[in-house]
Amino acid sequence: MKKITVREFDAARYLDSEDAITEYLAACLEDFSIDAFLLALADVAKARGMTQLAKDTGLTRASLYKTLSPGNKPQFETILKITNALGVPIRPINVKQARKSSHV
Repeated sequence: MKKITVREFDAARYLDSEDAITEYLAACLEDFSIDAFLLALADVAKARGMTQLAKDTGLTRASLYKTLSPGNKPQFETILKITNALGVPIRPINVKQARKSSHV
């Protein structure tokens, strides 16, 4: 019988395009769960490189790992630093446009 090797799922392996990252973060935000969003940001950070993110934000790698851990309550300013450095800034949405597109 052939032995099957199973590897732990790692979302970061599949975040190889801007569209994939955008869709992944958007899907995680639908939960309205800070833990889901933090995990998603951690996956994006891992895909992009945690060392580079640390340089771009001025935070240490250890601080980033702690900030992006479930159960943590990071300051909004820290989340903005991270999302801007990752190239996925949090922006206001056009509510009227969002309502129209959700009725399609």
